[in-house]
Amino acid sequence: MADQKDKSTDARLGKSMLYQRYLDEREEVLRHKWLESERAGSDTGFEWALVDWVLNHRAKWRKSRQAAGE
Repeated sequence: MADQKDKSTDARLGKSMLYQRYLDEREEVLRHKWLESERAGSDTGFEWALVDWVLNHRAKWRKSRQAAGE
């Protein structure tokens, strides 16, 4: 019974626009983390990358996605 409920929840999450936006933003943060870590020559850490990306890149990223119709 629990497995069936878990599959149902997974299916709903997969179709959720909010969850998809979360995944897309998370992917951008991970990309930003990788780029900044490469530049720094050491791992910057997820938390630092998240804050830096939100403060410096998120608004522009969202606008470009809106302009593209996403």
